[in-house]
Amino acid sequence: MTVWISAWLAGVAAPDDVLDALEPWAEAHDVLAADDPTAHAIDLPGPGERPTSVPFLLAALRRARAAVSGTPVRLVLAAPGDIRGLPGPGAFSQAAMDSGEGVLFAEIGYGLVPSRLGSSLMRWTVHSVLEPAPLEEPTRLGEAELALREQVRHSTSTLTALGVARHRPGVRQEISEALRARPRSLWPAGMPKQSLRVLQQADEVEAILTAALVDDPGGALSASEARARTDALRPLATAVRVARRSAVADAVRVLAATPNQLEQ
Repeated sequence: MTVWISAWLAGVAAPDDVLDALEPWAEAHDVLAADDPTAHAIDLPGPGERPTSVPFLLAALRRARAAVSGTPVRLVLAAPGDIRGLPGPGAFSQAAMDSGEGVLFAEIGYGLVPSRLGSSLMRWTVHSVLEPAPLEEPTRLGEAELALREQVRHSTSTLTALGVARHRPGVRQEISEALRARPRSLWPAGMPKQSLRVLQQADEVEAILTAALVDDPGGALSASEARARTDALRPLATAVRVARRSAVADAVRVLAATPNQLEQ
């Protein structure tokens, strides 16, 4: 959503392109404002009203952006102990922490948080962001990619010492199946190749993390081994978030500098 909203605001994607890109993640997407003041300010339905669609969200963001030139779109990936990119305490920060992700429009004072309702509906809730958002210097993409690789090597050594693969011989198959089951991501024209590569690597590492954290049948791991496993994987999870934020930030920067192809 962060990348496609950036492409829409830059004029290199149409609303239908955004809808097509979101479809693999849920059959339907709708939009609500988190509270009545936000609904009134951004002209979207609020609590208790009938939700609207993503094209109305895009139009509302473009109207709000008109007052601020060059408004960047920022991906937020929050986790306990890692609140980088969040503004101060408030409804958006709490919702993004609960969801683990969000989209921040700091300069126009709005944030967007997804939540899955059932198996086929994704709801995007718009929050007012009244708290000042700290300026963030995203990790350089090359540095984030290198850090991710180094964390993979380090964590693999630790997990090998713990014998996770020995306890669960089907781990490799689980990882392959998780990657095959992941929705296929679609990207706008002009998406940087390095960003795509890093996002793919992050997906692969996340599948490894998920498999490694599954409880072993029969209690094969002792409590101390399970704690050691969690401690070993925590830096890897952080590296995945950093890599994704860096890849998306780089893509947003490139797309924002792309000439408006829809007007040519």
